[in-house]
Amino acid sequence: MLGVNARPAVAKVVAPIVPGLVRAGVTPDMITITGTLGAVASAVFLIGSGHLFWGAFAVWMFVMLDMLDGALARARGGGSVFGAVLDSVGDRAADAAIFGALAWWFSGGGDNRLFVLLSLICLVLGVLTSYIKARAEGVGLSCDVGIVERTERLIIVLVGTGFTGLGIPYSLHVALVVLVIGSAITVVQRMVR
Repeated sequence: MLGVNARPAVAKVVAPIVPGLVRAGVTPDMITITGTLGAVASAVFLIGSGHLFWGAFAVWMFVMLDMLDGALARARGGGSVFGAVLDSVGDRAADAAIFGALAWWFSGGGDNRLFVLLSLICLVLGVLTSYIKARAEGVGLSCDVGIVERTERLIIVLVGTGFTGLGIPYSLHVALVVLVIGSAITVVQRMVR
């Protein structure tokens, strides 16, 4: 639940940046598209080719843009329905690219079929976590529960990936096992809710 609890701190960080972006004519959709394309490209081309530290670092920088689009939308008088859908789709695309790139790396240079499977399970559970919430909200229910939401997934997978890239053994292995367990619990928590 870090995602919900971190919002006040995030607001303080992005607040000084937003007025300059508004003056420059930057739109929230521009930020969303840039963040999504950058995160996907970084995952595919860096993580997928085994440049784990720099891939995790680049993905993190592009994912951080996700903090700006909502603040920028509010500063410009409110976001659009299209912008909300675009943001959600961009988040799913970036998440899928990260876990897909890890599966690709584990199937080649990472040489570990078990972790190909765990990467793919993380991808599926991440999509399910988001889908359950979206579907519940679509029928008028609240579904803000779960021990591993998107923010936690990103922190765990990118820290594990980056540490492995720095030569710390088993960091990514531990991260993926934790994510499989935590994400499965989150899916169950959301279905129960």
